Amino acid sequence: MHRVLKLNLAALASLAWAVLTAVAHPVPDVPVRTAFSADGSAVIRVEVDPRCFEANAAEAPYLLHGTFSALDAKAREALQARAIEFIQRTVEFRFEPLGRLNPEFSVAFTTHGGAALAGPDDPVMLTASWRTRLPAGLEGYRIKALETGKLSVLFLNDVNGQTLERIAVLFPGETSFLLDLTGVTASRPTEASAGSVTPGADRHGAWVTLQQFLKSGFVHVVPEGLDHILFVLGLFLLSRERRAVLWQVTLFTVAHTLTLGLATLGWVSVPASVVEPIIAGSIAAVALENVFRPAFTPWRVVVVIVFGLVHGLGFAGALAEMQLPPGSLLVGLLGFNVGVECGQLTVIALAWVATCWIRDDDRYRRWVVVPGSLLIALFGVWWMMERIVGR
Repeated sequence: MHRVLKLNLAALASLAWAVLTAVAHPVPDVPVRTAFSADGSAVIRVEVDPRCFEANAAEAPYLLHGTFSALDAKAREALQARAIEFIQRTVEFRFEPLGRLNPEFSVAFTTHGGAALAGPDDPVMLTASWRTRLPAGLEGYRIKALETGKLSVLFLNDVNGQTLERIAVLFPGETSFLLDLTGVTASRPTEASAGSVTPGADRHGAWVTLQQFLKSGFVHVVPEGLDHILFVLGLFLLSRERRAVLWQVTLFTVAHTLTLGLATLGWVSVPASVVEPIIAGSIAAVALENVFRPAFTPWRVVVVIVFGLVHGLGFAGALAEMQLPPGSLLVGLLGFNVGVECGQLTVIALAWVATCWIRDDDRYRRWVVVPGSLLIALFGVWWMMERIVGR
């Protein structure tokens, strides 16, 4: 048994440096927004975060307006060219029955949601736009997240100024539903028919959106949310007693659900520059407590609640930036939160399966809890320093 434990610890140690430089928080999604009008006009907008160009998008810092302002014309043109190239290898656009299209995008520098850049700390986005006229007889519109891409793609649509509640979150290789475009033609409809043009109406839309965001929430923990995975493992390593595990998971869930909802709805706003270092510090804090205060006490309850509130703000950043329509936002919030919880429970279940065979509590603490917690604390301290000082 000692040999097996030593081999497991050696394998963990050999991976330490690789994990320290791995993805620490969720990568940006790529929103594709298309607006259709009853007169047959349409515009497709794709918002590209410059972080998407990096090998590890989640590690890269935002390109802020202050830094962007110092770039010369050549550097800005290079960013625009990279945005178009990125879209071409990430998203496929189709109008049925015409088939695949190759939009000729023009790229503007904006912040999230296409808003104008203002303050020096505004994140810079590359918003690619293409305007066209729809020919008569179109059946529908869909997009595909290409397998050559690495990020998830959002399928968002607007018809006659009304944002459709049904959306899709597409992972590489997945294709969206077909948005019904019957009734939207290149010729202007009559006054009587214009108000009846409601492409994309779907009574199952809320259920589909819920499923999509459940998957998205799960993926934001497993495998993309390494910092959240380590925090949950830190909670698990305190004690194998069922009461201690259930109380910690429940309190953490309630706390981060509260701030996830408040922040996503825009009622609470805390800069990521503040939230991310605290999340990293929370990983180190719970791990070190496992080593020096190995008991479930009222203090542990306070720690879990406080850090749960902070982690909720971290998850909200990924959801709030999508700028979803109100109906989809509430459904998406529910699905995303359930997905996050499923991801966390999966982590705990796997940790239990990996360690349940160790019956001796002293040996378990000596070979699993202490070295595992110290390793987790090392990750937390590294990330906290990295997020404070930057690269």
